Amino acid sequence: MTELPVEFSTSTPLDYQGIYPCPICRRGRISAIALMDAFGCDVCHHIFTANLPKQSLRVADTSPPLNWRWNGKKWQPSHRDGVEINPSVWLVAVAFVCLPTTIVSLAAYTFPPLPGSSWQWFSWAWVGLAFLSHLGCVAWLILEYYEVPSLMALRQSSSTQQLPVRQYRLDR
Repeated sequence: MTELPVEFSTSTPLDYQGIYPCPICRRGRISAIALMDAFGCDVCHHIFTANLPKQSLRVADTSPPLNWRWNGKKWQPSHRDGVEINPSVWLVAVAFVCLPTTIVSLAAYTFPPLPGSSWQWFSWAWVGLAFLSHLGCVAWLILEYYEVPSLMALRQSSSTQQLPVRQYRLDR
């Protein structure tokens, strides 16, 4: 992992006068937007609302909103309020992976390819592909739920172009 810049090497509380690293793009800095109780990023241009007593931040322009808690040095993802992964969700996830794989494997076992065929491997490769694709869907949903920071940074960097940010001086 990269080291923290000098301004974030000491523990500082979240307030509207500070400048903090952006929890989404990880390249930009968020600072207070004038005349608003909100923060804005200078790179990805997302708008954040802050809960200063809880030291938390929420993206205002995404659905569902993503949340982070400030620990004084870096952002920690926090789970969505009111949404829990309970055992029935895990049961549905296991069924989503196992049921299609079982159906495809039963078809491959019941109707095997002709002996000596050059495509004998195909039916079992299809079983593996069914398993991996359904497992990938479940893994993607879990990563989305837990808001993995590196995944969000990768998604943000691939979806936005890096435009030069000009700094304007207001004290002329």
